[in-house]
Amino acid sequence: MRKEGRCLWVAGDETATIERLTETHDADGVLTGYSDEVTYRLADFVDLPAGPDEEADIEGLASGDGWLWAIGSHSLKRKRVKPEHPARKSRRRLATVVREENRYILVRLPLEEGPDGLPTPVRRAADGRTAAVLGGRGDSLADLLRDDPHIAPFLSIPSKDNGVDVEGLALHGDRLYVGFRGPVLRGWAAMVEVWPETDPYDEHRLRLRAVDGVRYRSHFLDLRGLGIRDLCPDGDDLLVLAGPSMSLSGPVRLFRWKDAVKCDAPEFVRDLLHVGDLPHGDGEDHAEGIAVVADRLLVVYDSPAAERHTPAGGMLADLLLLPREG
Repeated sequence: MRKEGRCLWVAGDETATIERLTETHDADGVLTGYSDEVTYRLADFVDLPAGPDEEADIEGLASGDGWLWAIGSHSLKRKRVKPEHPARKSRRRLATVVREENRYILVRLPLEEGPDGLPTPVRRAADGRTAAVLGGRGDSLADLLRDDPHIAPFLSIPSKDNGVDVEGLALHGDRLYVGFRGPVLRGWAAMVEVWPETDPYDEHRLRLRAVDGVRYRSHFLDLRGLGIRDLCPDGDDLLVLAGPSMSLSGPVRLFRWKDAVKCDAPEFVRDLLHVGDLPHGDGEDHAEGIAVVADRLLVVYDSPAAERHTPAGGMLADLLLLPREG
C-alpha cells in the first residue's frame, strides 16, 4: 500500500492488478476514507511471464519521482488443506507445491496526470518514460539470489513454511529496498537493496544495475524474531511493519529505522526503534500494509474480521497516531 497526494495505491494478492483509491472528506474537510476505486491491469502496461490472468501476488508497492513500483511475492505456494477435504486429499494437497511465474516480477509504471487531475499509470509517458518489467527471462530477483548463501536455500521452500516471501518495497532515489517476510534467519529479517534501470536493448524491460561491483546488497534487521510485512518511508526514516513469517497470528510490531535513507545501510541493523505494537486477531486481522497520512498511520489488514466489512462492500482500516519515538 502506498499513499501519494490524494490517492491510495493498493494491490490484492489474488489478481494481477493495482487499485487506485481517492480520498473522501466530510463537510469539515476531515478525511473519512478512500473510495472511487479504479483498477489497472498490469498486463495492459507490460508483458507478464504467465499471461494477463494468472495472479501476480503483488505484496509491495512504492512510489516517487513520477513512478509507481510493484513487486510480486517471489514465493512458492503450498496447497491449502480445507476442513471439508478427506484425509487422502488433504495429504495430497499438503504435498503439492506450485510455482506461478507472475509472482516473480518487479514492475515500474510511469505516472501522468489524468483528465481527473489524479496520477494515472501509462505504458508510455509524454516525456518518453516507459512501463517496464523484470522477471520471466531468467532475470528475476529470485534468479539473482540463487547463489546467495543466506537466501538461496529458501528459494525452494513455500512462503508459509519460512520460505522466500517478499512483502515490502520502498523507494529512495534510484534504489529499491525489498523486504522479506521470510526467511527469518536465527531471528534476523532479510532485506536486499537493488538498483533497477531500463534495459538499453528493450525499453519495456528492466535490468538490475551493478553498483561498486555488486548487483544487490543484503541487510539483516533485528525485528525480534519477526519478518517484514511492509516498508514505508517517513521522511528520512523507514517504517518497518513486522509480523510472523509463517501462518501465525501475532505479534505485530512497528519499528522505525532512523535516517535509513541518509547513508549506505549497514549489513546488520540492530538499533531499530520499536515504536509500538499493533492489534491482531486469532486467525484474522493480520496487519498487511501501512501508509503515512499526515501525523497518523493508516493500517490495512489481511483476513479482515467480519466487523471490518461494511454493508456497502467497503473495508474498515485503522488510522492510528504515528509515534515518532519509542
